[in-house]
Amino acid sequence: MNIANVKFNEDGLIPAIVQDVVSKEVLTLAYMNADSLRKSIDTRETWFYSRSRQELWHKGATSGHTQEIASMAYDCDADAIVVKVIPKGPACHTGAYSCFHEQMIGEEKSSSTSHRFAILNELEDVIAQREAEMPEGAYTTYLFDKGIDKILKKVGEEAGEVIIAAKNRDHDELKWEVADLLYHLLVLLREQKLPLDDVLAVLAERHKK
Repeated sequence: MNIANVKFNEDGLIPAIVQDVVSKEVLTLAYMNADSLRKSIDTRETWFYSRSRQELWHKGATSGHTQEIASMAYDCDADAIVVKVIPKGPACHTGAYSCFHEQMIGEEKSSSTSHRFAILNELEDVIAQREAEMPEGAYTTYLFDKGIDKILKKVGEEAGEVIIAAKNRDHDELKWEVADLLYHLLVLLREQKLPLDDVLAVLAERHKK
């Protein structure tokens, strides 16, 4: 990114939209000045400018919830920035995964026939939220707390259960086991910081051949 091309406003600031690179969830809207933008580029972690305190602040400096920058881009007018990050915890000071958690208008439900696979997007978002917030008692929290070996073990177990259900020709059992496998695969992708979009892109590329 060429900072010389960026258009700061009359206060020397530019809005920065921070997005989870894996789940695509918008995490926060903050502001950068030239110094915080340079620090963000140099350190590959987000730095912002506090308009209330009138000073630079490093996201996660006190909480440990830093944001590793995967990519940055400015818009066609060069007066706004999108920062795609790998978050190391909640983005919001309230402890929520995203600052945008107060619903104003409800989103379309996953059961809609126009969004057949919307539930996968919703599940991916929930898993990302669980990893960031680590709520006590949640099964997804347990998996992330135990780490990669436990997640891989569960993927292997669920794959085996799918095979057994299929061999038994039991559709009720099979749909439950496939659902369990898909869930654990999404947890694995989140742990690996690999977006589901990348997997779908591979399928799309193969379909062209």
